[in-house]
Amino acid sequence: MSRRVAVPAGKYPPVGGRALFEFDDKSLALFNVDGQLFVIDDSCPHQGASLCGGRLDGRVIQCCAHGLRFDLHSGYLLNSNAVKVTSYPVEIIDDQAFIVIATEESAP
Repeated sequence: MSRRVAVPAGKYPPVGGRALFEFDDKSLALFNVDGQLFVIDDSCPHQGASLCGGRLDGRVIQCCAHGLRFDLHSGYLLNSNAVKVTSYPVEIIDDQAFIVIATEESAP
């Protein structure tokens, strides 16, 4: 099972932009790369630093704290399959963006 969380209009970043979106107990970083929305947890798996304010290069975000770079699509640390930040699929339904959150029962 999963649930969809609507992205409020004021939190949808412009092309090339980013936004921080908090709901329940999650803090998510939203990035608009060439019109495509990517969503990840706003916490670096290394030491928990915010990723939202990192350097964005295409669909790669660099952590401000220690320079780790993550692919926004897969969530994986570049050149590694061992470390990743949680990334969330985005669905567009009738011009509304929804973040798809896996529930505990369906999480791998």
